[in-house]
Amino acid sequence: MKTIKSKRDFERVFNEGRRANASRVRIIYMKDDGADTGRVAFVAAKRLGNAVYRNRCKRLLREASRACGLPTDSWSVILFATRKTHDAQYDDIICDLRELMRRTGIVSVA
Repeated sequence: MKTIKSKRDFERVFNEGRRANASRVRIIYMKDDGADTGRVAFVAAKRLGNAVYRNRCKRLLREASRACGLPTDSWSVILFATRKTHDAQYDDIICDLRELMRRTGIVSVA
């Protein structure tokens, strides 16, 4: 899985990307025409809780993104955990992420 690592790339997606929200996941996405492969980043803000809490949220998002087929070609995506992410079931997060991907046009999920 290719991730967004540099601060410059992260800020570019954050500033130029579009946003969409679900109850358990927030997403910022941007079509990156220059890139041949897609990239993804996982974020859990410090205000959510301690490191163990945040890492669990990011693990859930990482596994859900793999199940949904992220990153897709030429899309840069940042996934944000919410307060409901930690206590949610894995299948619920996948459902929310698939709905966001369908709604934003990243992929057409049947």
